[in-house]
Amino acid sequence: MKKCFYAFGYLLGFCFLATNVFAQEKVQFTLDEIVERAKSRSPAALRAETRKENRYWSYRFFRSNYNPQLRLGGTIPGFSQSVNNVVQPDGSIGFREVRQNLMDLELGMEQVIGATGGNISINSSTNRFDNFLAPAGFPQTQWSGVPVNVRFSQPLFAFNPLKWDKKIEPLLYEESKREYVEEMEQISQTVTQLFFDFLIAQVNFEIASKNLNNTQEILKIENGRYNLGTTYEDKLLQVELQVLQARQDLAQARLDLEANALRLKSFVGINETAELTLIPPKELPEFEIDVEKAIDYAFQNRAEALGFDRRKLEAESGVAQARGQRFNVMFNASYGLNNAALQWRDIYTDPNRQTLVNLGFFVPVLDWGRNKARMGVAEANKRLVEYTVEQEVINFEQEVFTKVKNFSMLRERLEITKLSDEVADKRYEISLRRYQSGNVSITDLNIAQEEKDRNRRAFIQSLRDFWMAYYEMRQLTLYDFERGQLLYISDL
Repeated sequence: MKKCFYAFGYLLGFCFLATNVFAQEKVQFTLDEIVERAKSRSPAALRAETRKENRYWSYRFFRSNYNPQLRLGGTIPGFSQSVNNVVQPDGSIGFREVRQNLMDLELGMEQVIGATGGNISINSSTNRFDNFLAPAGFPQTQWSGVPVNVRFSQPLFAFNPLKWDKKIEPLLYEESKREYVEEMEQISQTVTQLFFDFLIAQVNFEIASKNLNNTQEILKIENGRYNLGTTYEDKLLQVELQVLQARQDLAQARLDLEANALRLKSFVGINETAELTLIPPKELPEFEIDVEKAIDYAFQNRAEALGFDRRKLEAESGVAQARGQRFNVMFNASYGLNNAALQWRDIYTDPNRQTLVNLGFFVPVLDWGRNKARMGVAEANKRLVEYTVEQEVINFEQEVFTKVKNFSMLRERLEITKLSDEVADKRYEISLRRYQSGNVSITDLNIAQEEKDRNRRAFIQSLRDFWMAYYEMRQLTLYDFERGQLLYISDL
């Protein structure tokens, strides 16, 4: 009896869990809610966030190139054992076994000079040499070292990547931050499109369901009239065909609804088993967009506009790099103290001065036009970039101008389609009542129904186009015209 009780308890618990697992979650979203969810939790938003983080660390890596670097290097141990040919005092060669150990260690602080492309460093090093087969009377271990040493290296007349990176990399990083905001607005556009795709499918399903109910009621009326002899069989068959077509339309509408629901859930990150319901926006934002202001905001905020200047700088950098490859001149200087001793501590006692200065160069005497060709390519590329950017600036401005005008037109069209939807729906209800009373033919009722459905779909399509254009204007300008505020504050 006790075992039966436990078995019943386990079965009841399993049924409870199964009910929770397989029960459909009912979720309901407005347009604003689904947009905010997509921008915070969708896979597309997470990818954009990851790209933003990657660009941040790339910028941090660039900044670290200008910071001092503390480095430690050396060889520990450096043991070798072999038979080598050794020159004897009389000039002959003798083969001797050699067993040695040479270790070195250097600690240095290095700093690049961004303005000139050179670098300066302060170093200290120690070397130890062990000769395990040293003859009697000779020391087995010797030490040498550089207590302190200052080195300076400077390329002359060469291309300085540090100088140009300092101009270009901050622009790239600023572009990446603006691109992130634009990506968020692009996500808003995408989810808005998916929202209205589902909403249109939802409206089509409602229309198909209503039409099926209406045609079934009409079929009942026609059957009654046919039995009374007030209508003909062809009209009855016509209505029967309409019922069959309405069933097909409902099945197709249900399939489209499920497909669009799946796409929206997948993009936003909602459980596929959730029952989704969307609420169409009832109120439109009230604001006007000035074309000149929209163009100014676009040039002020967009990553593409900032990229115009960055691409010109990159082209100038290419010319400077080609010019710097004409010849190679390197100036090196070193000053410090060094010493050698039998004990490690003695190398720091009264060390000797160590000075090194050299100027190395490589100048092609005859390159058969190589340098001229390299400069010609760089200059031509610079002019090409300038011409391309000039055309893109014009296209950029025209795009914003066109989108602003289109946005104003879409608002007007939306108001017209909304009114047409209300009139067509009212006309159909009147036609349906008149048909029921026998004052309107089935043909006129079908025309009224088609107009009702067409105007309803046209209104939802206009609503979709308006909100798509709304988020597109935000992306094109990075400005919220509804609230009158920037979507991104520049650090430049």
